[in-house]
Amino acid sequence: MTAADTLPLPYRRAAGCPFDPDPEFAELRATRPVSRVSINGGDEVWLITRFDDARQVLGDARFSSELTPLGIVLPKPEDRTLADELRSQQPGTFIECDPPEHTRLRRMIAGEFTEQRMRALRPRFTEIVEERLDAMAAAGPPVDLVALFALPVPSMLICELLGLDADGFDFAALTRIMTDVMSSLETLIPARDALRAGMRAHVVATRADPGDNLLGRVIRRYGSEVTDEELVGIGNLLLVAGHETTANMLGIGTLALLRHPAQLARLRDDPAIVGSAVDELVRYVCIPHHGEIRTATADVLVNGTVIRRGEQVLVSLPSANRDPARFVRPDELDFDRPPRTHLAYGYGIHHCVGLPLARMEMEVAFPALLKRFPSLKPAIGFDEVSYRRSNVTYGVHSLPVTW
Repeated sequence: MTAADTLPLPYRRAAGCPFDPDPEFAELRATRPVSRVSINGGDEVWLITRFDDARQVLGDARFSSELTPLGIVLPKPEDRTLADELRSQQPGTFIECDPPEHTRLRRMIAGEFTEQRMRALRPRFTEIVEERLDAMAAAGPPVDLVALFALPVPSMLICELLGLDADGFDFAALTRIMTDVMSSLETLIPARDALRAGMRAHVVATRADPGDNLLGRVIRRYGSEVTDEELVGIGNLLLVAGHETTANMLGIGTLALLRHPAQLARLRDDPAIVGSAVDELVRYVCIPHHGEIRTATADVLVNGTVIRRGEQVLVSLPSANRDPARFVRPDELDFDRPPRTHLAYGYGIHHCVGLPLARMEMEVAFPALLKRFPSLKPAIGFDEVSYRRSNVTYGVHSLPVTW
């Protein structure tokens, strides 16, 4: 393929609808479903845009995850030393590992996210949700839904699960820096180091006195089989993913409901549909801006294109979730949509381990919000909403609401 055949990577959402992927993805799905795109000011990867191709890549062990995903979002750095330092892998970050290391690490925490465990957590999370709804009511309209509700509720629960003092360090602010593609290397590295240092101190304290929390149970169960640095990686992965993704879904998911009042009314008036409603919201919004990156360890044929050994592949989850070959009227938010597997949580061995937690949180939070504030509406115009367009995970910076 020549340079003329290489396209710049589409990044922004559609101008007319903040939930739709860039229209270029639809064109690529139709004409060049496996296409060469440039990232980082010049580096090239294969972009996968169709559902079936995306599932093939994510489920194929010949595509390796042993690389640092942050490499995909960095601008082309002039100082390669700083870039390499940022990309250095933290032990325990199992989403960046292949088997058998991935299997060993993931097994340590998989039991913490079973459906049975989620049923046990549900009453406590319901208390957290009601506390934050009380805070919204006390503040009085208008309030920022993100600051008072969407961000605090998953943050409080994941901190409790990890046995972490939520006031110990500002992990939410550090996460925002780490996931913003506009952050400089000089800003990213201190943020990463601060996040690691905060978790490292917690791991040392937990190793000395394992409590009844997720990391404490891992330590008691595995002892010296898991190192402190692996626990730092596991802890920070769960901390970041455990608040960042759900917070963004609660924020922009509420916005999607406000922009689709008929669907909002259905969920408000019939909470029994919350399971299908949440699944459809997650498919429709699909908060990963792109998705997952892999490196081919052998030559692999994908939809007629040979991906050569050593070449990288970027799987666009938002594009796959809008593939008309998979979903009827894919650009509509439809709570009556027949259930079909989507890829917002990934696929294969790296399928989101925290899916049961995220699903439980949304299934509690959305109905509770609409029950408490049945007349919920935006306090600003839809065109005034500020979006997290430069972040790895899509969402809204704030969402002023009234009732």
